[in-house]
Amino acid sequence: MNPRQSVFWSRVLRRLSVLLGMAVGTPRPSCSREIFGYCLVGCGVGAMILLDAGGQSSSACGGPVAAATVDSGSQESGSQDSGPRDSGSPDTVDGAEEQRVAPFETVAIDGRVISVAASPEARWTVVCFLGNDCPLVKLYAHKLNQLEAEYAGRDVQWVAINSNRQDSLEQIQAFVRSHELKLPLVADPFHRLADLFAAQRTPEVFVLDQQLRVRYRGRIDDQYQPGVVRQAAQRRDLQLALEDLLAGRPVAVPTTNAVGCLIGRVRDAATVPAAAGTAAAGQADLNAPNFAEHIAPVVYRHCAECHRPNDIAPFALLDYEDVRGWGEMMVEVIDQGLMPPWHANPAYGQFSNHREMPESDKQLIRDWVAAGTPLGDPERLPPRPEAAGEWLLPRDPDLVVAMGSQPFQVPGQGTVDYKYFVVDPGLKEDVWVQATQVIPGNRGVVHHTIVFVKAPDGEEGPAQGWLAAYVPGQRPMPYPAGYARKISAGSKFIFQQHYTPNGIPQADTTRLGLVFADPDTITHRVDTLIALNQDFEIPPHAGDFPVSGSLNQVPQQAAILGLSPHMHYRGKAIQLTAIPLDATTESRILLDVPSYDFNWQHVYAFADPLPLAGIARIDFEAAFDNSADNPANPNPNDTVMWGDQSWEEMAIIYFDVAWRIPAEAETSPDGVAIAAAAAGQAASVDAAAADLTQSELALVEEQVQDFLTRFAGAGRQEVPRSALPEAIRRFGNPDQNGDGIVSGEELFEAFRARQLRLRRSSRR
Repeated sequence: MNPRQSVFWSRVLRRLSVLLGMAVGTPRPSCSREIFGYCLVGCGVGAMILLDAGGQSSSACGGPVAAATVDSGSQESGSQDSGPRDSGSPDTVDGAEEQRVAPFETVAIDGRVISVAASPEARWTVVCFLGNDCPLVKLYAHKLNQLEAEYAGRDVQWVAINSNRQDSLEQIQAFVRSHELKLPLVADPFHRLADLFAAQRTPEVFVLDQQLRVRYRGRIDDQYQPGVVRQAAQRRDLQLALEDLLAGRPVAVPTTNAVGCLIGRVRDAATVPAAAGTAAAGQADLNAPNFAEHIAPVVYRHCAECHRPNDIAPFALLDYEDVRGWGEMMVEVIDQGLMPPWHANPAYGQFSNHREMPESDKQLIRDWVAAGTPLGDPERLPPRPEAAGEWLLPRDPDLVVAMGSQPFQVPGQGTVDYKYFVVDPGLKEDVWVQATQVIPGNRGVVHHTIVFVKAPDGEEGPAQGWLAAYVPGQRPMPYPAGYARKISAGSKFIFQQHYTPNGIPQADTTRLGLVFADPDTITHRVDTLIALNQDFEIPPHAGDFPVSGSLNQVPQQAAILGLSPHMHYRGKAIQLTAIPLDATTESRILLDVPSYDFNWQHVYAFADPLPLAGIARIDFEAAFDNSADNPANPNPNDTVMWGDQSWEEMAIIYFDVAWRIPAEAETSPDGVAIAAAAAGQAASVDAAAADLTQSELALVEEQVQDFLTRFAGAGRQEVPRSALPEAIRRFGNPDQNGDGIVSGEELFEAFRARQLRLRRSSRR
């Protein structure tokens, strides 16, 4: 038998031993019952780590590992060169405190044997810790595939590890399939490998040299952070580290902070650091809270609204194993004020949908994690909340309308301009809508949806305009009994879709569900008013730039049901103040959001409708952070103006208001609505701007024709103003001469002005 055949058969035997949980050869004395027991248990879930007492690896508690390789099971991997290689690495780890990892052998869930040990045959090993339900892991999975392909054949091997206790083998396998993960993925349910590396988060990466020294540790790059999605990475940390190492250079930045979800470890009380207000670590506390009696009621009350199957949260928090696996992460996010998500200052306003968690409940969770997450008596568990149904409405919708008959194909990369889909819902008679819900066909790429009502030709009234929305963090809010929106027969719906590519081509068909009310029961008619400011320029590096606006025409006979502020990534804070008609009366703060979060755009629903009688106007004061201290800031060097895309900005307040029906003929929402949007985009363009180039003019012409085709129909060169989406009528107002008709010439000037404004912005 030649040497190559010998290596081949030894690998075959070793792989069989791993899969069967059996030892090859004579077990070493250091292979204790505990370690060997883990071999048997771990192999059952596709993972095994074998370390002897001296930190040396062994093959199934048998012979030493010969090389640091990933055995695909079908081909010999690694180099066939016979001599040792020069690693090109210094004796110290780039000036940082040296971290070495003990050698280990394990098996991926697809059966590939993974051996990581000191060897001259493989120069660099990248180890990536992942978790099934961490939002950042889902975003980075495609990047890991790209990097693995890019470095194929360059002496870099890749290993992915899932050490979450809450992720089952079946769930891990489903993750690999759905994300088409190319890296071999190891299940590590007892977090032995995570402990070996002292890994903390997902995703977190380690680059090892052939002496198993950690040469880089931290994030993959800076494109994604919790609540932050940049258009592109500004620093590709892992890639830069690999390029340094492959070139024989010290890593310029050997350590970065990994951000993402904490690895779902399960620890006993002796290994959990003492938290503020808890018993000291390591001390048994017979009075510690347990899951069945104390934690399950808290989680079911405050978390299960979203963290249940089929709902908007990325994972469920209903079962004991799931909650204990996320226990440390729960403590972190409640201490940071991130969960439950709620951003209104409690000193102002009473809201029916507030989500504050009492401090006493927060402390219960801290104490439970510090005590080692005990289960308690399962017989004392409260009833488990049901999984969410398809619709979160008072009942199944009376009408479901899809945005189109065919899915929209979202590209994997780049920027997707807002898309508009006009749909005829087939309404033969007027309807009253008491509740709506927008369900994205693909939550991974749908940032937001707004559905507008397009009135029948020639009709324009209070019921036309805004209808429903899906934005991050917003829940369906049915109107109180007797309150509803009216939609006229023959109306059409316009879906405004904002897509954010996530690296993999996707498809989406968003749907709208409507619950109708009996017309004989309606006492109040609901509409949406808007206050906004489009005329602002946020200078570069401004950390607290103010933008103000007002709802100047306030319907005295109406009441506010709820309101929703809208800004983008630079939005920092916003406050709304009611200014009374009586100058001797003090103004009143209606809403204060001191820490605005683009990822949780709430409708703040008043516990009782707020009468508008006696209010002259409602002012808002927004603050924007365009500094480098804002981690969500796309680019602090930009001058930022109004725009659709998330790297531009908006300053809008939506008001859901209601009129008693007998009074609607006296004062319609159009008669008392907000002041007209800023006039003439063309007039606002910098007078010194140069004329458009031929290519820019061609783009403008293309945009005009697309607009006319979409809203007027093929061959028509004008659009009735009433046929435009509410957002365009109120925000853009291309009807410059006010004749009620938007001509092709007016559209050309509007799109030309927009193109010049974009040019001006790009040159700043």
